[in-house]
Amino acid sequence: MSLKGAQKKELRSIGHHLNPVVLVSENGLSEGLIKEADRALNDHELIKIRFSLNDREERLAMMNELATKLGAEVVQTIGKIGLFLRRAQKPNPKLSNLLRFAEH
Repeated sequence: MSLKGAQKKELRSIGHHLNPVVLVSENGLSEGLIKEADRALNDHELIKIRFSLNDREERLAMMNELATKLGAEVVQTIGKIGLFLRRAQKPNPKLSNLLRFAEH
């Protein structure tokens, strides 16, 4: 699922208002962390995840690895924060960031 420019722009504008819901420390991608990120993506579809790694290359590699494990896409990275997207089959209008913040 490759996003087009206009789609990414809209997702970034929604993501701008979000706070990170998962924190990845130097311990890496534990099973519990993956489950929590998976649950957050199921509920919200678009989430921010903070990576507390100082090495830029390592941080980007971990973001891509997590996206692969979650079946998600990295929409944007700014510093230590990644914006992840995985669309739900039946989104919950009360929880989905895509539905709650979509421009009408």
